Amino acid sequence: MNLSNDSPLHEFVAAENDAGQRLDHRIATRFSNISRARVQELIEAGLVLVNSRVAKGSHRLRAGERIQVQMQPRPPLRAEPESIPLEILYEDDDVVAVNKPAGMTVHAGAGATRGTLVNALLGRGQSLSQGGDALRPGIVHRLDKDTSGVILVAKNDAAHARLSEAFCQREIKKTYVALVQGLLKEDRGTINLAIARDPKRRTRMTARRSIVLGNAREARTDWRVLTRVDATSLLEVQLHTGRTHQIRVHFSALRHPVVGDTLYGAAAQLRIGKITLPPLPRNFLHAAKLGFAQPRTGAWIDLRAPLPQDLRAFFQQLATASGESPERIDAALAAYL
Repeated sequence: MNLSNDSPLHEFVAAENDAGQRLDHRIATRFSNISRARVQELIEAGLVLVNSRVAKGSHRLRAGERIQVQMQPRPPLRAEPESIPLEILYEDDDVVAVNKPAGMTVHAGAGATRGTLVNALLGRGQSLSQGGDALRPGIVHRLDKDTSGVILVAKNDAAHARLSEAFCQREIKKTYVALVQGLLKEDRGTINLAIARDPKRRTRMTARRSIVLGNAREARTDWRVLTRVDATSLLEVQLHTGRTHQIRVHFSALRHPVVGDTLYGAAAQLRIGKITLPPLPRNFLHAAKLGFAQPRTGAWIDLRAPLPQDLRAFFQQLATASGESPERIDAALAAYL
């Protein structure tokens, strides 16, 4: 059932098979076009009643209870300028490329409206294309919040249209560095596994065939080993498609999750012999290179983002605990980055 603003008050009675369910979960499943985050907003605002009383989202339903949901229009969200320093890798009249730090969301949404990349660009007086919407001006592709590295942003609508088409046609080369758990036996390979959203855990994607059949999008990931240290493999990863969490899902499906990615099965901490390394507070995943044709001239541009200090320091800790030569590790990283 859809929940619209045209009829602001919605009522239903809990059925026998609703008994025991959490109120917030039941509302989210009954009304298909509002998010769980929006359900929580309505509950916290006192706009959800059970038997005419304000209820908490954790309330366990009983058969026969009457639930009322009072919709109120949400004020339109817009990206707001903020003074946030950025590392600019490249800029011309049509595009700007940023080395996005881990922890920064690309654009605002219902759950995060401050501290985003878009806000930071607007804060430097940056003109951005309007090819997306008010929350995503200039955005033609994304990086996960905890993934660092190169992201390309369009300054005008013509550039936005050309770059969007280039991404769709897979003409833009995106290359990542990832540290995964376990030793990959081959030196290079390709993963072709379709990806869909996990229906049981909506924050995750999945490549499980029993789930993705009929509801998935093709996804291809190429990889090669840069070096192996103890029971980990440092990889160069090239995406040929841009699915949500693609690298994380694909390597988790191979049982080689990205280090630090506990959402997809990585250990909370790596253990090297008798040494337990400090936890890595984010995924060891970095968008290291991006190649694209300048949207106005067609000239090919290659961009690189150096491996961030937190990932470099973690890798050095791993190498030291494994008895590896720091010089060899430095040389492996320098040869690539």
